[in-house]
Amino acid sequence: MAASAMNQETPETTTKPGEDIDYNLFLDCVHCGLCTSACPTFVETANENDSPRGRIYLMRAVTDGRLDLSPGVRRHLELCLDCRACETACPSGVQYGKLIEPFRISMAQTEGQSKTDDWFHRWILFRIFPYPDRLRKALGPARVAQRLGLDRLIETTGLIRLLPKQLQQMIRMLPPPVPDEGVLPEFLPAVGTRRATVALFTGCIGDVMFRHANWATARVLQQNGCDVHVPRDQTCCGAIHFHAGSEQPAREMADQNVAAFPLDKFDAVINNVAGCGSMLKDYGHHWTDGGQAARAELASKMKDVNEFLDELGLIKPQGEIRLVATYHDACHLAHAQNVQEAPRNLLAQIPGLEIRNLPESELCCGAAGSYNLTEPEMASRLAKRKMRNIISTKAQAVITSNAGCILQIAKEARAEGHKLGVFHPMELLDCSYRGTDLPDN
Repeated sequence: MAASAMNQETPETTTKPGEDIDYNLFLDCVHCGLCTSACPTFVETANENDSPRGRIYLMRAVTDGRLDLSPGVRRHLELCLDCRACETACPSGVQYGKLIEPFRISMAQTEGQSKTDDWFHRWILFRIFPYPDRLRKALGPARVAQRLGLDRLIETTGLIRLLPKQLQQMIRMLPPPVPDEGVLPEFLPAVGTRRATVALFTGCIGDVMFRHANWATARVLQQNGCDVHVPRDQTCCGAIHFHAGSEQPAREMADQNVAAFPLDKFDAVINNVAGCGSMLKDYGHHWTDGGQAARAELASKMKDVNEFLDELGLIKPQGEIRLVATYHDACHLAHAQNVQEAPRNLLAQIPGLEIRNLPESELCCGAAGSYNLTEPEMASRLAKRKMRNIISTKAQAVITSNAGCILQIAKEARAEGHKLGVFHPMELLDCSYRGTDLPDN
């Protein structure tokens, strides 16, 4: 069974990476360089090959047959976070995500060169992370270690360095446990007059580590007149596999989600994790087969919760939250989904909350899905850069709309000894509606 599953995650090989990409997407780039200052890896390395236009040049040259897909070329492409900040900066409308994502799949399909054919991708990222029940069980020993203080012990004694780097990162990123409110019910009725009927996408890591944020999201939707449905047959969005170049399992997950959300029943399908939302909204163009139309229909109904509530018109919460905070733009919300003002509009309606501008808010914190596990050195550099900017605001808390960003920023704050709350916008809105204090984290 294990061998069969592994074969499913190893696509058939192709002869030339990039040959299935619409060549016109390469030609959209005029190499003006306005994207370079928005690219996290370029601002850290100052290497043109680590910039968006440099990577586009490399991909096009490989596709043309003018350049071999050497280990050096692969390395420049693998180091990309796929944050898509270059898309926001680009005046020519280059769709960088539609280049780097399929090209990476092509690289993964190139015989003998797959970066993801290792123990960590095969057994941790692909076999555990996308499945909430497995992930919850796998985290059980780590939670026990946290309660006993063993995690701090192995860190202070240096024993943690005996573990593989990916496991070191996972231990350091694991947030303190929070009270578990249990599984969300399949239906939560609107409070007051019903204004919409929605479904909630709960995710995989989101359901395990941020179930409290899912509950907060559901309650905020209820307070805004939404009947909330939580389909039981939904699964991971597929981003973990897809961004690592494992295409077939991602497509199977997409098709399971299509079946799980009967769209005629819902005005919108809501998600609260930027990375998941970006993947879900892109279902329509990732695969061109018989299921494309159904995937595109689901993608058309997807809404980030901030986006949805801002469009619906937020019912103003009344509870005061005395807090100085700063807002970090999650890359796959601000750049991939072009949702920047909506979270700020919602937060501005919370009485007592002061939001201070964050320098380089648009620059990635280094999380980027599983990037901080697979590229810990660059992820750490970006986390430290982000933390310097956060500390410069003198804020008491950071607010951001992505699970990965929350984990990354909170980990860096703990590592540097900063007492800093890190919250999802829905957590603050939920507390304001209910008149409760923010939880410690």
